[in-house]
Amino acid sequence: MKKTLAALLICAMAASLTACSGGSGSPETTAAQGSQAPAASQDTQEAQAGQEEEAPGALHFQLAENQPDGNPITEGMYMFADLVKKYTDGTVIIDVYANAALCDEASSIDQVMAGTLDFSRVNTNSMSPVVDLFGAFGMPYLFSDTESKYKALDGEAGAYAFKELENYNMVGLDFYEAGSRNFYTTSKPITSVADLKGMKIRVQQTEVAISMVQALGAEATPMDYGEVFQGLQTGIVDGAENDFVSYYTSGHYEVAKNFTLDGHMAPPALVICSKKAWDQMSDSQKEGVMKASKEAAQWQRQAMQDYQEESRKECEAAGCTIIDVDVKEFQEAVNSVYDEYPQYKELVDLIRSVQ
Repeated sequence: MKKTLAALLICAMAASLTACSGGSGSPETTAAQGSQAPAASQDTQEAQAGQEEEAPGALHFQLAENQPDGNPITEGMYMFADLVKKYTDGTVIIDVYANAALCDEASSIDQVMAGTLDFSRVNTNSMSPVVDLFGAFGMPYLFSDTESKYKALDGEAGAYAFKELENYNMVGLDFYEAGSRNFYTTSKPITSVADLKGMKIRVQQTEVAISMVQALGAEATPMDYGEVFQGLQTGIVDGAENDFVSYYTSGHYEVAKNFTLDGHMAPPALVICSKKAWDQMSDSQKEGVMKASKEAAQWQRQAMQDYQEESRKECEAAGCTIIDVDVKEFQEAVNSVYDEYPQYKELVDLIRSVQ
């Protein structure tokens, strides 16, 4: 697995030279997308070769994925489809369309809601403009660590969020890992909240991200993702924020050598199914789909963690400094941001009750 992930990082790095950011409705990708996506991993190809035979009269569904082949999220979707076929004895077939071959993330949500698309893998940031409750998952310093994050998402908090999806003709299956965002800077390292005072930090164009950076004492500077490298290089901004994979594949590590492990945002991804498609399945088929999703999610979460670690090693080898901080200090500084979103309180409390 580690050799495969290292190879994928090299492919993603090359692809990032021609990559561009998505529209305003979709979040930045975990790994860069280019005109030519890396080939699917050998593990996935072998799994596909060993699939069960299709049963007569099988149900056929489509799943939209905006990441390219090789990304752990996409590989998780291929595994999900393979396991669905296995656990339903070939009576449910899911075809995965990677690299946004069907549509982008924002469009896929609308289509799943309308029942014109069967399944999609989306980020909770993409879901929040449609289902506001999912904006809670993008709140700053919400998750204390990965273990407690999935204890909440696989438990009462996740069930609470998925219940809301039913009001939009969607069924939520499982949460998937999409990385954790951290600050990185060109000159002055961030070792405490005080270091952020007066710094110009590039953020995504979301209200929560802007409010968070302002609460930390910095100047929030919204900027298209494709402009960030030049912004860092020329001093238009002093820093930015993203996960290790994007930090590496974008080349930002070349001009912003200080990476602070504060983990201010870790919005997960999830797989959604249209109610129309869900209602076509028998109880035993639904059970097989849920079993497949849970197994694929567990694999993908670890694969994404491995992918992040490989990226970190590459950045450290290139001379980047990784800085640990007292996250509690940062959490306390952004308490005012939570006051701006009282509608998220019940879900936030459920998440924090297990941390």
